Amino acid sequence: MSVSSLKSFQDQVSELLLRHRSLLDVISKFQQTNAAVNRSVTKAITECGCIEVSAQKQQYSLDYSAERLREMLGTHVHGHLCEQCQEIVSSELGRNLFYMSALCNLLEINLEEVIDRESQKCSTLGFFNMS
Repeated sequence: MSVSSLKSFQDQVSELLLRHRSLLDVISKFQQTNAAVNRSVTKAITECGCIEVSAQKQQYSLDYSAERLREMLGTHVHGHLCEQCQEIVSSELGRNLFYMSALCNLLEINLEEVIDRESQKCSTLGFFNMS
């Protein structure tokens, strides 16, 4: 997403959000939409079956290079979302992004700056960013 479209989206959310303007409403809607994202992925596994999860402990050592670790560590996901499930998950992610933007608006946080800072942190910390 370009910077201008991210700013436009955040502005659009600000204009559209009427019913849930309370910070508490927005926080609860953000949590609810996050749960809906999780539920849509779960349904892709348990009802549709287009993806499967096979999880086990991942063995790794920080002595390995980042490339070697990417080869070794799996996502636990097998298969690909079908067209219908992809549409549902994408829709739920969109609603979640809407309420994330609303939360940023209410707290006077620029979403673009949040993304830029996180990107800089990822670039600086690299492989060890999420350790």
